[in-house]
Amino acid sequence: MDITYLGHASFRLKGKTASVITDPYDSSIGLKFPKSEADIVTISHGHPDHNAAALVGGEPFVVEGPGEYEIKEIKIVGVPSFHDEKQGKERGRNNIFNIKIDGLWVCHLGDLGQAELSSEQIDGIGRVDILLVPTGGVYTIDASTAAKIVAGLEPKIVIPMHFLDNESNVKLEPAEKFLKEMGAEKAEPADKLSIGKEKLPEELQVVLLKRKNLN
Repeated sequence: MDITYLGHASFRLKGKTASVITDPYDSSIGLKFPKSEADIVTISHGHPDHNAAALVGGEPFVVEGPGEYEIKEIKIVGVPSFHDEKQGKERGRNNIFNIKIDGLWVCHLGDLGQAELSSEQIDGIGRVDILLVPTGGVYTIDASTAAKIVAGLEPKIVIPMHFLDNESNVKLEPAEKFLKEMGAEKAEPADKLSIGKEKLPEELQVVLLKRKNLN
């Protein structure tokens, strides 16, 4: 499986049987969403910077709510959560999606705003091999909270998202804050992550991905 970062909270997960794009964004954040196709699109919540499925080519199946799904041998578990610390009263609800692709569980936390996950949410998510976690604060959890969430879910690989991008107009905290929290200041940005079940590390690994322009 290949994981490519498309910017903001959007990734492309490309497996043997299908591809998934998470949280495609519109131009309101100052970035143009890259030209791309997918079989499946997941939407964590309805804000336009996470809900631009119409920009993804290939007539994808759109998953935008809690529940269990299976499309083209890709399994998806959607777990409800909140976009803020006040039970959604400020910014509404958020979907966490745990996606099984090529035998690996990749969990996308969306715009999680809760300071901690409940035991029910952790049980609902289940096993996490690779965690895609927001770290930029402001509209989601910040770096220190993200580090605590990582500890609770115990992934083998964690990839930060939703952090400061100098070409975007969304003012978030830089990824370096999260890297410092995780003791991974020396992490070098990579173009993509290519990973299989047999290549998962024994100890937690932090991977920083460059935003990829697919145009």
